[in-house]
Amino acid sequence: MSVMTPVAGRQAVYRLNPVAKVVASAIIGIALVISIDWVSAGVALAIEGVLFLWSGLSPRRFFLRTLAVWIAAPLAGFTILLYGRPSGAVHFQFLFMQVTDGSIELAIATVLRVLAIALPAVVLFVTIDPTDLADGLAQVAKLPARFVLGALAGLRLVSLFLEDWRSLELARRARGVGDSGRIRRLLGQSFALLVLSIRRGSKLATAMEARGFGAPGKRTWARESRLGRGDAALIALGVLVAAAAVSASVITGHWNVIGA
Repeated sequence: MSVMTPVAGRQAVYRLNPVAKVVASAIIGIALVISIDWVSAGVALAIEGVLFLWSGLSPRRFFLRTLAVWIAAPLAGFTILLYGRPSGAVHFQFLFMQVTDGSIELAIATVLRVLAIALPAVVLFVTIDPTDLADGLAQVAKLPARFVLGALAGLRLVSLFLEDWRSLELARRARGVGDSGRIRRLLGQSFALLVLSIRRGSKLATAMEARGFGAPGKRTWARESRLGRGDAALIALGVLVAAAAVSASVITGHWNVIGA
């Protein structure tokens, strides 16, 4: 199951404006990025863990959607553990690898920060329909309609890449040119997929131009996109999570601005 594929549901989170979801996740991410400490990330992650109960995702679907995050976070922390800035007592040392009290704290902070930033972003984005997102970006965020619609069309074609790859593989094997040489087959098939994608993109651009997608003047929209009370509440939740995380870090004396 791809993270990019939206999930359908009847919960309130699915009816929220995509722009509000992007803003809420961005607020939390910015607040956690500017400091590298485990307290702010831990507080934010604890609050998010409670809010995930209303995410509209079952435990199994939540785990599958966020599996990449659960894998990436420990890997990032392990790298910091071995090569982070050394400070305090040394527990292990070999060549360029050095595990100290400081690197252990940095590793824990890194794991918590990755989880606290990525998990809400993934959960919110999987409840977004690409068409709704395009409507919100153009009507609420006031981004150029031509850019938004072009990006939407390209996103809709991403799901076809895998099907095209499989079709090309079967076609090449049917002609007897895909049975040997993995690297050569990969390069040839990749080039064929690139050519096919360029041709499809050109046809799609021509079709969109013929339907007036690039015409000058004010554009009309089939569905109106606006921010409501639920969207304001979601943004407020993002502000509260960020404020609680930063406040806890400052009060406990763990606030550590990057570069300071």
